[in-house]
This record gives sequence, structure tokens and C-alpha cells, in this order.
Amino acid sequence: MLKVALKLGAYIEQNLKDVVVHYTRKKDVFIDLDKRAKVANDNHADVFIAIHANSLPETTHDKRKQSIYGTETYVMGLHVSDANFQVAKREHSVLFSEENYKEKYDGFDPNSPESYIMITLNQSVNLESSLDLATRIETQLKSSATRKSKGVKQAGFVVLWQSTMPSVLVEIGYLSNTKEEKELNDPKVQDKIASALYRALKEYKAQIELIN
Repeated sequence: MLKVALKLGAYIEQNLKDVVVHYTRKKDVFIDLDKRAKVANDNHADVFIAIHANSLPETTHDKRKQSIYGTETYVMGLHVSDANFQVAKREHSVLFSEENYKEKYDGFDPNSPESYIMITLNQSVNLESSLDLATRIETQLKSSATRKSKGVKQAGFVVLWQSTMPSVLVEIGYLSNTKEEKELNDPKVQDKIASALYRALKEYKAQIELIN
């Protein structure tokens, strides 16, 4: 969600003076997926964080919608469950609104399991660092933001595939859950989530600097 991303950026800019934040957008406008990764790549970013809100399909039974909530942080990898595959497909539904998306993404088909295998095989060098950051994010979301953590998961996301640095995609909650949707629209909850993401990034940065 844009508001959480902007709050996270503000935390970083105020407290980590040696870190430069590059936003893929600052206004509520759609940016093609390839352009999001390009922003990070062109600026030689050290880390890429995509912040999203999840949602179950309209066809899902309402009782099930209300029972599923919580955060998930994804890293690039082959999804090992149908649930992860469905999340990736939902996230990639925006591709159909982009012109010539198959040409732009080397023939990638959001509905084809084979396409996900293809892009996963092309991205593994940053997996360990991405998993480290993702784990810290889920830990902070659970402890300091008191969100239900559904854990760190792997799936084939175009924005993670095309980025050339450690990258994560954070699903901060389910808009299909009425209670969680209301919470995610609460500025205080947004601030807690942004603060948790900041804490995780700060920890990750300190660990990288210690190693190097």
C-alpha cells in the first residue's frame, strides 16, 4: 500500500541519513511492473521492497474470506503450494492491462506454471540475503506491529525476478477480510506496519555492514 510505503520511506530518511530512498511512485498511479524493478536497477539499489495488500478472489466463500488474514513476505522462488501460485497469479493480473506484456516479459504467462519455473531458474544469486530480510520483516510485523504472521514464502513474482539485488514482496494483510481491511486503512496501524518494516531493514543493514 502506498501510504505504508511513504511512511516507511519517511522513517528511513529521518533516521538512516546514509540511506537514499528511491520510490517507484509517490502518487496513487499504476506503474508497469517492469518499470518498478527498473527504478531499483537503474539506481543500483542495495535492496528492493515491494509493499502490497492481499485479497482473496470475489468467488471465494465469504466465511473463508473472513477466516484468512495476516502478513506474508515473499522472496523469489518456485512456489511449493497452490496457495502461493494463486497469490502470484493475482498479483500478476495487472499485467493484462499492460501493452505487449508477453514481449516485455520474455513470453511470461501469469497463468502458466511453466513460466514461473522459467523465471525462478533465472534468479537465485540473492536468495539468501532476501530470505534474511524477509525473515526479519515477518518477525518485526509479528512482534512490534502485533500482526498475525503467515510466514516467509517463495513464489515467482516478476518484480522480484527482474530486480538485481536482494528483493522481497510484503503482503501486509488481506483486504478481503473485513476486519483487517478496516485496520489497514487506519493511519495508526499503517504507522505500526511501516515502523516494523523500518526496524527490520535497520537490522538487516546492520548485519550486512557487520559482515562486510
